[in-house]
Amino acid sequence: MPLKTRRWCVPAEPDDGLRILICRFRPRGLPKAKETWDVWMRDLGPSPELLAAFQGKGQTPITLDAYRERYLREMEAQRGTIAELAARVDRGETVTLLCSKDCIIAEACHRTLLAELIEAARAK
Repeated sequence: MPLKTRRWCVPAEPDDGLRILICRFRPRGLPKAKETWDVWMRDLGPSPELLAAFQGKGQTPITLDAYRERYLREMEAQRGTIAELAARVDRGETVTLLCSKDCIIAEACHRTLLAELIEAARAK
């Protein structure tokens, strides 16, 4: 499978290909020597405002549906990067999208939403 999703703390597998960290913030306290990704694309992660709204910082937390809708809107500005990743997958390269170790529900995670956007871009 050329497009994969994982938590960044999951050890790399030989067939992971290009491992991309898609978190807005780099994991705290992790030395560069222990990074498990090849490249960090912070703009593919949810904005700080969206994260705060989802986590309920200073407000009532937004629903998963609202989070999904807002994240997809934010990613409209990243169409070019998403198209580039889709092209890599089309060429047979494996791309593994990595996010927070705290994201344990893959269906509700932005890495899954981004994978859907990449797959949709492949269909075009």
